Amino acid sequence: MKRLTLLIILCVIGGVAAYFLRPPATPTTDSPTSSPVTSEPTPVATTPPAYEMRTASADGIGKFYMGREIAHVMGHPAIGWLERDEREREEAPSRAIAALELRPTDVIADIGAGSGYYSFRIAEKVPQGKVIAVDIQQEMLDFLAKRAAELQVTNVQGHLGAIDNIQLPENSLDAALMVDAYHEFSHPAEMLQSLHRALKPDGRIILLEFRAEDPRVPIKPLHKMTEEQARKEFAAAGFSLASNKRQLPWQHFMIFVKTAAAP
Repeated sequence: MKRLTLLIILCVIGGVAAYFLRPPATPTTDSPTSSPVTSEPTPVATTPPAYEMRTASADGIGKFYMGREIAHVMGHPAIGWLERDEREREEAPSRAIAALELRPTDVIADIGAGSGYYSFRIAEKVPQGKVIAVDIQQEMLDFLAKRAAELQVTNVQGHLGAIDNIQLPENSLDAALMVDAYHEFSHPAEMLQSLHRALKPDGRIILLEFRAEDPRVPIKPLHKMTEEQARKEFAAAGFSLASNKRQLPWQHFMIFVKTAAAP
């Protein structure tokens, strides 16, 4: 009888220990599937999807968002590449700027403005408005300020943002433009939430990203993005895809609008 009682006690202790020593459940990382462009509101996640840390690839930082590895940031030493003479032939930025459909009084933020290549070309489209050139590298903003003085452009305003916040007032923007920059944001969910706050109710985000669906686009894979991936990430922040103009040689031209309160 004593042996039976001892055996029962050991089984109970073993069961309790197994419960507390078992590894924690691994959170799922499934993402919502993309849906056709529609005017209906896109459901918003109650909490932003979690980031994952894995082994970094050659061009990535080892941080993943909704299955996508975030790319290394293009630093200020690459200003020459941003300002290259071939850019018009390769990317047709003049065609992209013409398609922005800006009003003369609009306030538009150029997020990840870099050298200001787009900022200065947009400025003439908003003579009574302004372009807020947002970047996280002071060296880029210094270059931009020098260029503004040389060009005598007064409606381009440099602005130092943070890696997780554009740090602009609520309801202050008519539009935001991101040209080949979003895929490098180390905190994309937080950045989109801050943009959601800064945009006016009818504000929009114009996202230009090299097309990952097209293997002929001669850009490293982590510096490209599919439309489907962009849809998923922006939907999680309360945006839906209104259109993709598909008129540029290498890039998507996606327009996102606010559809719900940000999580």
